[in-house]
Amino acid sequence: MLESDFMNDNLIRHKITQHYCTHCGSKVSIRIPEGDNRERAICDACGAIFYENPKIVSGCLLTYKDKILLCKRATEPRCGYWTLPAGFLENNETLEEGALRETFEEAGAKSQDIKLFLICNLPHISQIYIMYHGSLLDGKFSAGVEMEDIKLVTETEIPWDDLAFPVISQTLKCYLEDRKKGNIDIHFHTIMKK
Repeated sequence: MLESDFMNDNLIRHKITQHYCTHCGSKVSIRIPEGDNRERAICDACGAIFYENPKIVSGCLLTYKDKILLCKRATEPRCGYWTLPAGFLENNETLEEGALRETFEEAGAKSQDIKLFLICNLPHISQIYIMYHGSLLDGKFSAGVEMEDIKLVTETEIPWDDLAFPVISQTLKCYLEDRKKGNIDIHFHTIMKK
């Protein structure tokens, strides 16, 4: 598949759902702005153009004494499945701040030594995951309101069939492979919808 075919396929699949201007409240039209190459929501009254961009998810893979911190989701999507603490980046925070904030909110866990571990493109849902690796500070954790359970697991205890998302499986596989090699690398992946 050529890059242009991929871009055209993505343009066809994406549907803009905005109906009103967030500046003046007027109706918007879906059209290609002058000088652009794709459809956008454009206000019929004030001309404001609304760009939709991918969401950035930031989180942590924390370890303590060769165990990995996993969280069991208490909310949709994928309620009841296991994940790593992660969530959407907020405005005005760095990737690292977002990863640490989400880790504390979801798992009551802290780290003082996180390092970039994995960047994963998920173009079919317009998300980019950025995962960090670090040590769980003092081995302390507790379930936040979005989690049903939190626990430290060994490699053999990872519930592979009950992981919430493919990106979580990919992150764990990369970490376990790196650990066997004795060197934690930075990984780049793209997960396409099957």
